[in-house]
Amino acid sequence: MSRIDLAGRTNALETAAREGSGRLDPALLDEARAMVTRARERGGLSAEHTVVALAGATGSGKSSLFNAVAGTDLARTGVRRPTTAHAMAAVWGPGAGPLLDWLDVPTRHEMPAGPVPDEPAPVRGGVGGLFRRQRTPAGITTGLVLLDLPDHDSVVVEHRVRAERLVERADLLVWVVDPQKYADAALHERYLRPLAGRADVVVLALNQADRLAPDDAAAMVADLERLVAEDGLAGARVLPVSAATGQGVDQLRGLLAEAAQRREAATTRLALDERAVAERFVAACGQTPPERAGERARSGLLAALEDAAGVPTVVDAVRTSARRDAHAATGWPVTRWLGRLRADPLRRLGLRPDEVRVPTDRTDLARTSLPSARPSVRAAAATAVRTYVEQVTVGAPDPWVLAARRRAQEGIDRLPDALDQAVAGTRLAAGRRPAWWRVVDVLQWLLLAAAVAGLLWLGAAFALAYFRLPPLPTPVLTVGGAAWGGQGAGLDVPWATVLVAGGVVAGVLLAAVSRLCAAVGARRRAGRARRRLRESVGRVADGLVRGPVADELAALARCRAAAHIAAS
Repeated sequence: MSRIDLAGRTNALETAAREGSGRLDPALLDEARAMVTRARERGGLSAEHTVVALAGATGSGKSSLFNAVAGTDLARTGVRRPTTAHAMAAVWGPGAGPLLDWLDVPTRHEMPAGPVPDEPAPVRGGVGGLFRRQRTPAGITTGLVLLDLPDHDSVVVEHRVRAERLVERADLLVWVVDPQKYADAALHERYLRPLAGRADVVVLALNQADRLAPDDAAAMVADLERLVAEDGLAGARVLPVSAATGQGVDQLRGLLAEAAQRREAATTRLALDERAVAERFVAACGQTPPERAGERARSGLLAALEDAAGVPTVVDAVRTSARRDAHAATGWPVTRWLGRLRADPLRRLGLRPDEVRVPTDRTDLARTSLPSARPSVRAAAATAVRTYVEQVTVGAPDPWVLAARRRAQEGIDRLPDALDQAVAGTRLAAGRRPAWWRVVDVLQWLLLAAAVAGLLWLGAAFALAYFRLPPLPTPVLTVGGAAWGGQGAGLDVPWATVLVAGGVVAGVLLAAVSRLCAAVGARRRAGRARRRLRESVGRVADGLVRGPVADELAALARCRAAAHIAAS
């Protein structure tokens, strides 16, 4: 994977802060926004200068070391504390004015660039105010801004605030410690540990090394290296120096000159700071939920919402209504009217397709006559929503889980009306009657007509016989006998009787077969209705529950992805 540049890292951190807004710790969000602002402000200022801050406690000899590195007496030193109230800058190279304005450093000294001939320059060093002669430092050519900060442990709060602000904005930090306070807990806990992971831009200068025996100095340097490694700064340079004798000053100056020449400290410091903040975002964003958790949770959610919407009741009504309609169309015409005495369950629920009259642009007006869901069913639906949120937010940080719950709770309050509208707006019955209904209906009426014709024929024959009038011709159907391969004479049945008996028996048998076929068709229609209702309920679940929760999880995913990029 290619390395990300500072601009990309800054943009990623900004995205993480934006997506985490209102969910993550406000202090972390403020820190990220401040970090983004600082990175962009520093990026718009001089890239030719490297800002090096000398920071230290009261009495550490910080100002004396500043003078020694600068090669001239710039900072005031003395016994009275605090000595440094405002930051002071020694600047090598032109064009650092806007940068120093941003740093809010009013006291500035322009330094000569490049090596200069040996010329005596008075430098105040040590505690007694003694002077020694030292040439202007060689090695620093241009591009360095050296800051002498106020004491970070000053009794004056304003001084500490100025020091902390410049520690935050400097490109390279040189912490000046002395043999008495190098292990001070306040130094390590308040200033060095927050810089964990930024060893590349931190140098520890153990000042007053001239007061120690060589073995003691080496042991103290080793102990200081151990302490800073425990602070998360393993690899940071630890140099024994002496502002009074010049021990280690050339080495420190050489480090600063090299940093100024490479011009990478500013970018490195900002990148490391952004990484540190981004790593906290990564930790705050938790783990990615399992991929299939959402689908498993959705099935349980839909089942509970179907019960709450009365889908089983509607499906039973569709099945019963379909059988009722089929019997009305294919039953024996003599008795099919009895089915109309039973109420249509779909009409009772207000779901009869031919009776729903709702404008297509006002589906919110659609209502059913379904009975209100029992409190236990509503409670089960609410529980299913909460269970769904818990399952899809596995591994998510608590702020995001709470946000998802809030969004889901808003949906729970709107579910009853939305589910009722969804059921009312679902097409439950087929738009056209099955073709076989019409065929059977025609056959039934033909059979009934045959039976009626036979009855009329028999009635006419009976009336003529009763009034002793000439009888009607009576064609017969011979059943049995020779006609059927039997012996003797067969049974002659009048065709009128055959029409009556055949019409009635065939009609009843056809009605019975049609009832069986109608049951199969009703089950199929109920199955189609269930699928359509499930789709409608699914759209409600998506709009009121899954969608809002998915929005929160998408924001979490974007925040997590951006944080990983910024922390890479």
